[in-house]
Amino acid sequence: MSAAESLLAGSPPARRSRPGFMRFLGSELRIVYGRRRNLAGLGVLAVVPIVIAIAVRASSSDSPGGPAFVSAITGNGLFVALAALTLELPLFLPLAIAAITGDAVAGEANLGTLRYLLTIPAGRTRLLAVKYASIVLGALAAASLVAVVGSLMGIALFGAGSMVTLSGTEISFGAAVWRLVLCVGYIAAGLAALGALGLFISTLTEQPIGAMVAVVVVNVMMFVLDSISQLSWLHPWLLTHWWMAYGDLLRDPIYTANIGRGLLTAAAYAAVFWLAAWARFSNKDVSS
Repeated sequence: MSAAESLLAGSPPARRSRPGFMRFLGSELRIVYGRRRNLAGLGVLAVVPIVIAIAVRASSSDSPGGPAFVSAITGNGLFVALAALTLELPLFLPLAIAAITGDAVAGEANLGTLRYLLTIPAGRTRLLAVKYASIVLGALAAASLVAVVGSLMGIALFGAGSMVTLSGTEISFGAAVWRLVLCVGYIAAGLAALGALGLFISTLTEQPIGAMVAVVVVNVMMFVLDSISQLSWLHPWLLTHWWMAYGDLLRDPIYTANIGRGLLTAAAYAAVFWLAAWARFSNKDVSS
């Protein structure tokens, strides 16, 4: 069922003329999380921290360590969540956002329901606002799912307690949980900015799979460009360049310079591409 059909179904005639923003958003979220493809994607996201926790637990205690987050898992279970976020951020999390953005506008057009959705009337600006709000919430849900599953598995297998920060100092378990919450929020902000780019791409086509692939390709391309040292002048302008800066939230005290630059970059991407999507969609001849 599309967003248009969901809004029209079971609504009194007097209330069908102009649905409220929150009701519209609730309908959109039911559609997003009712798709089996999206639920399967969330399942894949949840499996990764489980695999990490079990693999580390089953490995020998004297085996050589890997990345900082992975080698620190045995000291505090919360590092399972951080390790999973680190491993999933380059591809799996962006792929989940690409799936949502691909269906945002292109999916409605492909199903032939976009025209009906606009005649509720919802208004094109409101429609895009609702679509993007669902993308932002999807980004937060995806990052939170990885963090929650990773934390539960980590605490169950390795215990909790104080956490050793990347600066070498110890913080309490409560403070460590708060740092993890900040990391999730920061990662979600970056994914939401990628979602704005995906929303713009979704207004350019009627093929949701094509929009999804385009978002993934752009994401991978930014990572590739960021790895080329000769393009160092370009790196600060790449959205993905700042994604791993969330590690600065695990320092004591928190190093805010890169975090602030990353949030500003994410806000700029979100604003520019949402406005680009609005400019494109507001003048688009919708025939399906």
